Amino acid sequence: MKITGISRIQRNQCLNPWIFLVLELVPELDKKLKYAEDVSSAVIFGKELVNSPANVLTPAVLAEEATKIASTYSDVFSATILNAEQCKELKMGSYLGVAAASDNPPHFIHLCYKPPSGPIKAKLALVGKGLTFDSGGYNIKTGPGCSIELMKFDMGGSAAVLGAAKAIGQVKPPGVEVHFIVAACENMISGTGMRPGDIVTASNGKTIEVNNTDAEGRLTLADALIYACNQGAEKIIDLATLTGACVVALGPSIAGVFTPSDELANEVFSAAEASGEKLWRMPLEESYWESMKSGVADMVNTGGRQGGAITAALFLKQFVDEKVQWMHIDIAGPVWNEKKRTATGFGIQTLVEWVRQHSS
Repeated sequence: MKITGISRIQRNQCLNPWIFLVLELVPELDKKLKYAEDVSSAVIFGKELVNSPANVLTPAVLAEEATKIASTYSDVFSATILNAEQCKELKMGSYLGVAAASDNPPHFIHLCYKPPSGPIKAKLALVGKGLTFDSGGYNIKTGPGCSIELMKFDMGGSAAVLGAAKAIGQVKPPGVEVHFIVAACENMISGTGMRPGDIVTASNGKTIEVNNTDAEGRLTLADALIYACNQGAEKIIDLATLTGACVVALGPSIAGVFTPSDELANEVFSAAEASGEKLWRMPLEESYWESMKSGVADMVNTGGRQGGAITAALFLKQFVDEKVQWMHIDIAGPVWNEKKRTATGFGIQTLVEWVRQHSS
């Protein structure tokens, strides 16, 4: 490794010449430092997104930030931003039902990464929950502990996905195609809003009886997961600040992992170990699906209080092709540092490391 700007005399006079000895003995250190810098800048970007108040970071602004990533790394990225009418044409009734009450229109974000050269050996998708604000809808968040004032962080999953996109645009891993997908919107209250008892239809034709408008994230993810499968993704990871139940189960610093695939679990836990982020695998207990059955639709959007994080994951599973390896990561706890009152950027490092695992 060549050290520029430092003479031999300066090196000899350095208080810690071992630093330069290490630099010269580790030829890969430059690459590792560059990678650390790229991922760190992506984590900072993700934190800034989550920390932004909801009157600043609207769905339109989130889409603009995604478009900036694509334009900055235009050699490897393309961007597709769908408006409400285009989503209606794709029959995304579940997602649009959540967005219906807000004056800020929804924006469906799709970034696609393709390496500058070489064959594609793996097609991956990262899906992030993108609620830039969640009032709870007609089941409005009320009472102590409802944290409505913090619901700007309900787009933490999308921040992780877009942060990972920024890092991937800099790292440019070969041999892998990655789709970054966010169904961005607000969950508000108005005369046009979704009501408890309404039935919405997702883009795969499955019907959902909405028994709680505050279980809205899974409704947006339903259409996002279907869209991801339609891109030909072989493996999908979704990240979402989905349930308070997962925070009760695992506390504020550990994310819950749900997947029927042991192979995918092993991959992601290996990536998490390298990144230092804490994950814990939770059961996908199929018998709990009984509580999600509806008398007037294919399913309801919430079960009972018991096992709430599990039934939420089982709901998402209904919208993933059986041939696709899928994982849901509930980041409701670690997305936010309550003591410091700031976002953590959780998930970005693990996602980037996982994509790199699939790089040739």
